[in-house]
Amino acid sequence: MGKALGPTGEFFRRRDEWRKHPMLTNQFRHATPGLGIAVVAFGIYVAGEIAYNKIYAPSHTSPRSH
Repeated sequence: MGKALGPTGEFFRRRDEWRKHPMLTNQFRHATPGLGIAVVAFGIYVAGEIAYNKIYAPSHTSPRSH
């Protein structure tokens, strides 16, 4: 495998195994399963809203009545 770690290195390697446990790695993605899809859908909605408002902007040429 590689260079022997010795008793001290082996001690710390065994103590750090919990850091690589599947429940601890990549937690944010598993904690929010639909967040990516929701962000993309909301971005499309906002872009569509902006495009709609630019296309159908009300004209400001009507005279004011005071």
